[in-house]
Amino acid sequence: MVRLLLELGPCLLAGFWLGQRFPALPGQLAPALLRWGMPLSLTGLLLKSGLPPSSIPMAGLIAAITSGGLLLCRQLPSLLPSRSLQLGAMVGNTGYFGLPVAIALLPSEALGFSVIYDLIGTLITWSAGPLLLSPGQSRPSALSLLRTPVVQALLLALPIGLSPWGSLFGQWLWLPARLVLWLLLLLVGMRLGLVLRRIHPDDSPRPSLHAALAIKLLALPAVMALVTSLLQLPELMREALVLQAAAPTAMSVLLLAEATDVQNGSDQETLPAARLVLWSSGLALISLPLWFQLTAAM
Repeated sequence: MVRLLLELGPCLLAGFWLGQRFPALPGQLAPALLRWGMPLSLTGLLLKSGLPPSSIPMAGLIAAITSGGLLLCRQLPSLLPSRSLQLGAMVGNTGYFGLPVAIALLPSEALGFSVIYDLIGTLITWSAGPLLLSPGQSRPSALSLLRTPVVQALLLALPIGLSPWGSLFGQWLWLPARLVLWLLLLLVGMRLGLVLRRIHPDDSPRPSLHAALAIKLLALPAVMALVTSLLQLPELMREALVLQAAAPTAMSVLLLAEATDVQNGSDQETLPAARLVLWSSGLALISLPLWFQLTAAM
């Protein structure tokens, strides 16, 4: 618990203050981090941990649980009336938030499992997300998915990891990878600061938000813990998957909601997404250590 707070707390708090003080700073920092920093960081993490041989069946399991949960959320319009809540209840901030958590709580051998979870979540978010929030929108192209940082990192790490210099590059990139993750946490804090600015102080949580938070922070990791236990997956893999499933709602859900509302000239999706991102990020600081202790005791 203390190690997790020391890993996340300073960057999140500093970013939160910077986001309140300098609202334009996240927009200036994000493009370079996403274009260069994130692929470099993920490549370093993959080379450090190695690509687990069980990646393909594990990726199928992650995709099945996430996609199945998303389809189930779509069938609950009375519980989750907003499309952004339906998406946000299933896809987590595994890249900016989940990976630092994995580094803080798990050995380096688990990083490969965490990165694969981020890969599947990213593909689902940027393929199904636009179609869910804007049903009339055309299907995203394969080229747009190739531009996501986690896919670029995987394509870069595969040939390097198979070369004789894979472990050496992993050692060289370890410190830059950690530095980028700290900057990404700082960016998360900045964006949370901006989200707080747009939410009215008297805006109390609604039942639909409570439902989305319960699904994201409790139900999804519980399902992942149950399934991985029934399949008798290795302990390290189980812990990594449960922690990533318990990550707060992805910032990309808010970005997609904003793009949809700009298109429609409303704020119907943005405000629910902003509330969910803000509340889930705060509550995850409490729920994630509890999930880690529970999974370790299973």
